[in-house]
Amino acid sequence: MIDENWLALTKETALEPELPIVDPHHHLWDRPQHRYLLEELLADTGGGHNITATVFVECMAMYRAAGPEWLRPIGETEFVNGIAAQSASGQYGDTAACAGIVGFADLTLGAAVEEVLAKHMSVAPDRFRGIRHAAGWDTSDEIRNSHTNPTEGLFADARFREGFARLAGFGMTFEAWLYHPQLADVADLARAFPETTIILNHFGGPLGVGPYADKQSEIFPQWKQDIAAVAECPNVVAKLGGINMPLNGFGWHRRERPPGSEELAAATRAYYLHTIDCFGPARCMFESNFPVDKQSCSYTVLWNAFKRIAEGFSAAEKAALFHDTATRMYRLG
Repeated sequence: MIDENWLALTKETALEPELPIVDPHHHLWDRPQHRYLLEELLADTGGGHNITATVFVECMAMYRAAGPEWLRPIGETEFVNGIAAQSASGQYGDTAACAGIVGFADLTLGAAVEEVLAKHMSVAPDRFRGIRHAAGWDTSDEIRNSHTNPTEGLFADARFREGFARLAGFGMTFEAWLYHPQLADVADLARAFPETTIILNHFGGPLGVGPYADKQSEIFPQWKQDIAAVAECPNVVAKLGGINMPLNGFGWHRRERPPGSEELAAATRAYYLHTIDCFGPARCMFESNFPVDKQSCSYTVLWNAFKRIAEGFSAAEKAALFHDTATRMYRLG
């Protein structure tokens, strides 16, 4: 549940308002007690930053109610492509919402997943770019596993890899969403499929709740090593963001008022700078992960935090981090 009144307690003016930004990771949905559709997205992106385009990433929204189970996710792509067309009409401002679309296909279907991939492409041929099959899994009952209900060791599963092998033929990328103890699985997958671009979501999901609560000083050194190992795979690109969720353990959502950008930057800067140091700006892109991270801060504050973190980088490096890497990865033109 998003509390707009709470978010309004911390207001900021956008820093560097002319800097072009592609937001490569957000969701849309219409759920009980929470709607986040084009109007809500544009209210956030219209807060002062120069958001030129966005990329939608799957979240089980608007699946088809009937038909074969494996084809029901096509409904999400149909829904988002309609939102993108609505935005492309020019009646809603200059931001090209959902210019790229990442959907879901059950890669454990093996070779049979080709039917699903082809369907996604057929309903959004100009915008569909890749697949996310979330793999977040943990041994603790206190950690909620990913919405796709993955099995342990999903990325190593033979049927999953049979399906994963079909992505390259469609020119699709793969979004890797998992938790930090699983980061070695990403490196192994990337080495096995060097022809497929893998986009690491949310720093590999550093956990800070359940058995991981208040253990950042123990977790961070191993996380740094694992990120460096993943970065050695040239076909992996990193998204910088998605670290303000409740599961990350900072507890922003429990405070009397939301954090400002200086506090956000101070608390999380080390994650960003280490990842950029390992991957380089040309393989990194800032992301909002809205509206999930909206539980902790406003859109304007979040991108101000990114700009504070990036203030020591050159103009060319900033262009890569905020716009160029995302434009290239999602072929936004």
